[in-house]
Amino acid sequence: MHASHESNPPRGAATVPGDSRPGVVHTRRGPVECASFGEGPAVLALHGAMGGVDQALLLARTAGVPGFRYIAPSRPGYLGTPISLGRTLDEQADLYRDLLDALGIERAAVMAVSGGGPSALQFALRHPERCWGLVIISSVCTRIEERLPLAWYIMKLAARFGPLVARMRKKAEQDPDAAARRSIPDPTVRARTLRDPEAGPLLRELQLSTYDRMPLRMPGTENDITLTRGELSFPLERIKAPLLVVHGTNDSMAPFAQAQLMAARVPGAELLAIEKGEHMSIFTDRDVVRARVARFLGAHAPAAAAS
Repeated sequence: MHASHESNPPRGAATVPGDSRPGVVHTRRGPVECASFGEGPAVLALHGAMGGVDQALLLARTAGVPGFRYIAPSRPGYLGTPISLGRTLDEQADLYRDLLDALGIERAAVMAVSGGGPSALQFALRHPERCWGLVIISSVCTRIEERLPLAWYIMKLAARFGPLVARMRKKAEQDPDAAARRSIPDPTVRARTLRDPEAGPLLRELQLSTYDRMPLRMPGTENDITLTRGELSFPLERIKAPLLVVHGTNDSMAPFAQAQLMAARVPGAELLAIEKGEHMSIFTDRDVVRARVARFLGAHAPAAAAS
Protein backbone atom coordinates (compact mmCIF):
# COMPACT_ATOMS: atom_id res chain seq x y z
CA MET A 1 0.00 0.00 0.00
CA HIS A 2 1.33 3.44 -0.88
CA ALA A 3 1.79 5.87 1.97
CA SER A 4 -0.61 8.80 2.13
CA HIS A 5 0.50 12.40 1.74
CA GLU A 6 -1.59 13.42 4.73
CA SER A 7 -0.41 15.33 7.74
CA ASN A 8 -1.19 14.12 11.24
CA PRO A 9 -4.12 15.82 12.99
CA PRO A 10 -2.91 18.76 15.06
CA ARG A 11 -3.00 18.37 18.83
CA GLY A 12 -6.59 18.72 20.05
CA ALA A 13 -8.11 18.39 16.58
CA ALA A 14 -11.33 16.46 16.18
CA THR A 15 -11.00 12.97 14.76
CA VAL A 16 -13.51 10.40 13.59
CA PRO A 17 -13.41 6.71 14.44
CA GLY A 18 -11.80 4.34 11.97
CA ASP A 19 -14.40 1.61 12.29
CA SER A 20 -17.24 3.34 10.42
CA ARG A 21 -19.03 4.59 13.54
CA PRO A 22 -20.28 8.15 12.99
CA GLY A 23 -18.88 10.89 15.18
CA VAL A 24 -18.88 14.69 15.19
CA VAL A 25 -16.04 16.72 13.74
CA HIS A 26 -15.93 20.31 14.97
CA THR A 27 -14.94 22.46 12.00
CA ARG A 28 -14.52 26.23 11.93
CA ARG A 29 -17.99 26.44 10.35
CA GLY A 30 -19.68 24.12 12.84
CA PRO A 31 -20.28 20.43 13.66
CA VAL A 32 -20.16 17.89 10.85
CA GLU A 33 -21.39 14.34 11.35
CA CYS A 34 -18.74 12.07 9.85
CA ALA A 35 -17.27 8.56 9.77
CA SER A 36 -14.05 7.16 8.42
CA PHE A 37 -12.49 3.83 7.54
CA GLY A 38 -9.47 2.46 5.72
CA GLU A 39 -5.87 3.60 5.39
CA GLY A 40 -4.11 5.41 2.56
CA PRO A 41 -4.65 8.55 0.50
CA ALA A 42 -7.86 10.31 1.53
CA VAL A 43 -11.09 10.03 -0.46
CA LEU A 44 -14.07 12.17 0.52
CA ALA A 45 -17.32 10.25 -0.14
CA LEU A 46 -20.36 12.44 -0.80
CA HIS A 47 -23.84 10.88 -0.73
CA GLY A 48 -26.89 11.85 -2.76
CA ALA A 49 -30.41 12.96 -1.91
CA MET A 50 -32.18 11.32 1.06
CA GLY A 51 -28.70 10.37 2.25
CA GLY A 52 -26.46 10.97 5.23
CA VAL A 53 -23.32 9.54 6.76
CA ASP A 54 -24.73 6.01 6.42
CA GLN A 55 -25.18 6.38 2.68
CA ALA A 56 -21.79 8.08 2.30
CA LEU A 57 -20.28 4.97 3.89
CA LEU A 58 -22.38 2.82 1.55
CA LEU A 59 -21.01 4.72 -1.45
CA ALA A 60 -17.44 4.10 -0.29
CA ARG A 61 -18.15 0.41 0.35
CA THR A 62 -19.95 -0.07 -2.96
CA ALA A 63 -17.79 1.88 -5.45
CA GLY A 64 -14.63 2.29 -3.39
CA VAL A 65 -11.65 -0.07 -3.24
CA PRO A 66 -9.09 -0.96 -0.54
CA GLY A 67 -5.94 1.10 -0.11
CA PHE A 68 -7.58 4.42 0.69
CA ARG A 69 -8.93 6.28 3.71
CA TYR A 70 -12.58 7.12 3.13
CA ILE A 71 -14.05 10.19 4.85
CA ALA A 72 -17.85 9.92 4.84
CA PRO A 73 -19.74 13.01 6.10
CA SER A 74 -23.40 13.85 6.27
CA ARG A 75 -23.72 16.77 3.88
CA PRO A 76 -25.49 19.94 5.12
CA GLY A 77 -29.15 19.31 5.96
CA TYR A 78 -28.69 15.57 6.41
CA LEU A 79 -28.93 13.79 9.77
CA GLY A 80 -26.41 15.38 12.17
CA THR A 81 -25.01 18.16 9.95
CA PRO A 82 -27.05 21.40 10.10
CA ILE A 83 -28.36 22.85 6.84
CA SER A 84 -27.02 26.24 7.97
CA LEU A 85 -23.48 25.01 7.30
CA GLY A 86 -24.01 24.88 3.55
CA ARG A 87 -27.08 25.99 1.63
CA THR A 88 -25.05 27.06 -1.42
CA LEU A 89 -22.49 25.10 -3.40
CA ASP A 90 -19.77 27.58 -2.39
CA GLU A 91 -20.59 27.05 1.28
CA GLN A 92 -20.59 23.29 0.87
CA ALA A 93 -17.23 23.35 -0.92
CA ASP A 94 -15.75 25.48 1.87
CA LEU A 95 -17.20 23.11 4.46
CA TYR A 96 -15.41 20.16 2.84
CA ARG A 97 -12.15 22.13 2.99
CA ASP A 98 -12.78 22.91 6.67
CA LEU A 99 -13.58 19.25 7.36
CA LEU A 100 -10.27 18.21 5.82
CA ASP A 101 -8.50 20.89 7.88
CA ALA A 102 -10.10 19.62 11.10
CA LEU A 103 -8.96 16.08 10.28
CA GLY A 104 -5.43 17.17 9.40
CA ILE A 105 -5.78 16.08 5.76
CA GLU A 106 -3.94 18.12 3.17
CA ARG A 107 -5.47 16.73 -0.03
CA ALA A 108 -8.28 14.34 -0.92
CA ALA A 109 -10.01 12.87 -3.91
CA VAL A 110 -13.77 13.27 -3.99
CA MET A 111 -16.15 10.45 -4.88
CA ALA A 112 -19.69 11.75 -5.25
CA VAL A 113 -22.95 10.16 -6.31
CA SER A 114 -26.14 11.77 -7.61
CA GLY A 115 -27.03 14.87 -5.56
CA GLY A 116 -23.51 15.01 -4.12
CA GLY A 117 -21.97 15.64 -7.53
CA PRO A 118 -22.50 19.42 -7.89
CA SER A 119 -20.78 20.23 -4.59
CA ALA A 120 -17.90 17.92 -5.54
CA LEU A 121 -17.40 19.83 -8.79
CA GLN A 122 -17.53 23.10 -6.88
CA PHE A 123 -14.93 21.84 -4.39
CA ALA A 124 -12.57 20.96 -7.24
CA LEU A 125 -13.05 24.42 -8.77
CA ARG A 126 -12.92 26.43 -5.55
CA HIS A 127 -10.11 24.54 -3.82
CA PRO A 128 -8.04 22.95 -6.60
CA GLU A 129 -4.97 22.62 -4.38
CA ARG A 130 -6.92 20.35 -2.02
CA CYS A 131 -8.36 17.96 -4.64
CA TRP A 132 -6.22 15.25 -6.27
CA GLY A 133 -9.04 13.50 -8.12
CA LEU A 134 -12.76 13.39 -8.86
CA VAL A 135 -15.11 10.44 -9.35
CA ILE A 136 -18.58 11.66 -10.30
CA ILE A 137 -21.25 8.94 -10.38
CA SER A 138 -24.77 9.31 -11.80
CA SER A 139 -24.82 13.07 -11.28
CA VAL A 140 -25.35 16.35 -13.11
CA CYS A 141 -23.48 19.51 -14.03
CA THR A 142 -26.31 21.61 -15.49
CA ARG A 143 -29.86 22.39 -14.52
CA ILE A 144 -32.27 19.44 -14.35
CA GLU A 145 -35.42 20.06 -16.36
CA GLU A 146 -37.17 16.74 -15.65
CA ARG A 147 -40.15 16.83 -13.30
CA LEU A 148 -39.78 15.36 -9.85
CA PRO A 149 -41.19 11.81 -9.63
CA LEU A 150 -44.44 11.17 -7.78
CA ALA A 151 -42.47 9.00 -5.34
CA TRP A 152 -40.73 12.12 -4.03
CA TYR A 153 -44.00 13.81 -3.07
CA ILE A 154 -45.26 10.63 -1.42
CA MET A 155 -42.04 10.32 0.58
CA LYS A 156 -42.13 13.99 1.56
CA LEU A 157 -45.65 13.57 2.89
CA ALA A 158 -44.90 10.26 4.59
CA ALA A 159 -41.91 11.73 6.44
CA ARG A 160 -44.33 13.67 8.65
CA PHE A 161 -45.93 10.48 9.97
CA GLY A 162 -43.66 8.10 11.87
CA PRO A 163 -46.02 5.09 11.80
CA LEU A 164 -46.40 5.42 8.02
CA VAL A 165 -42.62 5.51 7.55
CA ALA A 166 -42.29 2.41 9.74
CA ARG A 167 -44.89 0.64 7.63
CA MET A 168 -43.10 1.60 4.40
CA ARG A 169 -39.81 0.34 5.81
CA LYS A 170 -41.32 -2.98 6.83
CA LYS A 171 -42.80 -3.41 3.37
CA ALA A 172 -39.42 -2.68 1.73
CA GLU A 173 -37.73 -5.12 4.09
CA GLN A 174 -40.22 -7.88 3.29
CA ASP A 175 -40.18 -7.32 -0.48
CA PRO A 176 -36.76 -6.06 -1.70
CA ASP A 177 -37.75 -6.72 -5.31
CA ALA A 178 -40.70 -4.32 -5.15
CA ALA A 179 -38.55 -1.73 -3.36
CA ALA A 180 -35.98 -1.84 -6.17
CA ARG A 181 -38.47 -1.91 -9.04
CA ARG A 182 -38.48 1.82 -9.78
CA SER A 183 -34.70 2.27 -9.65
CA ILE A 184 -33.89 -1.01 -11.46
CA PRO A 185 -36.82 -1.57 -13.86
CA ASP A 186 -35.32 -4.53 -15.75
CA PRO A 187 -36.53 -7.62 -13.84
CA THR A 188 -33.57 -9.77 -14.90
CA VAL A 189 -31.00 -7.17 -13.86
CA ARG A 190 -32.90 -6.49 -10.64
CA ALA A 191 -33.03 -10.17 -9.68
CA ARG A 192 -29.33 -10.66 -10.52
CA THR A 193 -28.34 -7.67 -8.44
CA LEU A 194 -30.41 -8.66 -5.42
CA ARG A 195 -28.97 -12.20 -5.58
CA ASP A 196 -25.39 -10.98 -5.76
CA PRO A 197 -23.66 -11.89 -2.46
CA GLU A 198 -22.04 -8.44 -2.18
CA ALA A 199 -24.09 -5.99 -4.23
CA GLY A 200 -27.40 -7.41 -3.02
CA PRO A 201 -26.92 -6.69 0.71
CA LEU A 202 -25.49 -3.25 -0.10
CA LEU A 203 -28.53 -2.38 -2.22
CA ARG A 204 -30.94 -3.60 0.46
CA GLU A 205 -29.05 -1.56 3.04
CA LEU A 206 -29.50 1.53 0.89
CA GLN A 207 -33.21 0.82 0.44
CA LEU A 208 -33.82 0.58 4.18
CA SER A 209 -31.55 3.45 5.24
CA THR A 210 -33.84 6.03 3.64
CA TYR A 211 -36.58 5.21 6.17
CA ASP A 212 -34.27 5.68 9.16
CA ARG A 213 -34.68 9.19 10.63
CA MET A 214 -36.37 10.28 7.42
CA PRO A 215 -37.35 13.78 8.65
CA LEU A 216 -33.65 14.53 9.25
CA ARG A 217 -32.90 13.80 5.59
CA MET A 218 -35.52 16.16 4.17
CA PRO A 219 -33.87 19.62 4.59
CA GLY A 220 -30.78 18.56 2.65
CA THR A 221 -32.82 16.79 0.00
CA GLU A 222 -35.03 19.81 -0.59
CA ASN A 223 -31.93 22.00 -0.76
CA ASP A 224 -30.35 19.67 -3.34
CA ILE A 225 -33.53 19.86 -5.41
CA THR A 226 -33.45 23.66 -5.25
CA LEU A 227 -29.80 23.77 -6.32
CA THR A 228 -30.10 21.31 -9.22
CA ARG A 229 -33.22 22.98 -10.55
CA GLY A 230 -31.78 26.48 -10.28
CA GLU A 231 -29.17 28.25 -12.36
CA LEU A 232 -26.70 25.37 -12.20
CA SER A 233 -23.58 25.82 -14.31
CA PHE A 234 -19.85 25.28 -13.89
CA PRO A 235 -16.75 26.48 -15.77
CA LEU A 236 -15.85 22.84 -16.31
CA GLU A 237 -12.85 23.67 -18.49
CA ARG A 238 -11.15 25.10 -15.39
CA ILE A 239 -11.21 21.85 -13.41
CA LYS A 240 -7.60 20.76 -12.91
CA ALA A 241 -8.17 17.53 -10.99
CA PRO A 242 -8.29 14.26 -12.95
CA LEU A 243 -11.93 13.28 -13.48
CA LEU A 244 -13.66 9.93 -13.91
CA VAL A 245 -17.36 10.10 -14.82
CA VAL A 246 -19.42 6.95 -14.20
CA HIS A 247 -22.94 6.96 -15.63
CA GLY A 248 -25.63 4.62 -16.94
CA THR A 249 -26.80 5.33 -20.47
CA ASN A 250 -30.45 4.77 -19.46
CA ASP A 251 -30.37 6.86 -16.28
CA SER A 252 -33.82 8.43 -15.96
CA MET A 253 -32.98 10.59 -12.93
CA ALA A 254 -29.74 12.13 -14.19
CA PRO A 255 -29.69 12.06 -18.02
CA PHE A 256 -26.63 10.49 -19.62
CA ALA A 257 -26.11 13.70 -21.59
CA GLN A 258 -24.92 15.27 -18.34
CA ALA A 259 -22.07 12.75 -18.13
CA GLN A 260 -21.16 13.29 -21.76
CA LEU A 261 -21.01 17.04 -21.16
CA MET A 262 -18.66 16.66 -18.17
CA ALA A 263 -16.43 14.25 -20.06
CA ALA A 264 -16.27 16.56 -23.08
CA ARG A 265 -15.55 19.80 -21.22
CA VAL A 266 -13.21 18.78 -18.40
CA PRO A 267 -9.65 18.46 -19.76
CA GLY A 268 -8.49 14.85 -19.84
CA ALA A 269 -11.69 13.48 -18.30
CA GLU A 270 -12.53 9.76 -18.52
CA LEU A 271 -16.03 8.41 -19.05
CA LEU A 272 -17.23 4.96 -17.99
CA ALA A 273 -20.58 4.52 -19.74
CA ILE A 274 -22.63 1.65 -18.32
CA GLU A 275 -24.62 0.40 -21.33
CA LYS A 276 -28.35 0.33 -20.48
CA GLY A 277 -27.41 1.20 -16.91
CA GLU A 278 -29.83 3.06 -14.68
CA HIS A 279 -29.30 5.40 -11.73
CA MET A 280 -28.24 2.44 -9.56
CA SER A 281 -25.40 1.35 -11.85
CA ILE A 282 -22.92 1.15 -8.98
CA PHE A 283 -24.99 -1.76 -7.69
CA THR A 284 -26.09 -3.44 -10.93
CA ASP A 285 -22.58 -3.20 -12.45
CA ARG A 286 -20.53 -3.00 -9.28
CA ASP A 287 -17.59 -5.13 -10.46
CA VAL A 288 -17.09 -3.03 -13.60
CA VAL A 289 -17.35 0.22 -11.66
CA ARG A 290 -14.95 -0.85 -8.90
CA ALA A 291 -12.35 -2.09 -11.37
CA ARG A 292 -12.35 1.26 -13.18
CA VAL A 293 -12.36 3.24 -9.92
CA ALA A 294 -9.41 1.18 -8.67
CA ARG A 295 -7.37 1.97 -11.78
CA PHE A 296 -8.29 5.64 -11.66
CA LEU A 297 -7.55 6.23 -7.99
CA GLY A 298 -4.42 4.12 -8.16
CA ALA A 299 -3.10 6.13 -11.10
CA HIS A 300 -3.70 9.55 -9.55
CA ALA A 301 -3.20 9.05 -5.78
CA PRO A 302 -0.48 11.41 -4.46
CA ALA A 303 1.83 8.59 -3.34
CA ALA A 304 1.49 6.83 -6.69
CA ALA A 305 2.37 10.02 -8.56
CA ALA A 306 5.42 10.59 -6.41
CA SER A 307 6.86 7.07 -6.76
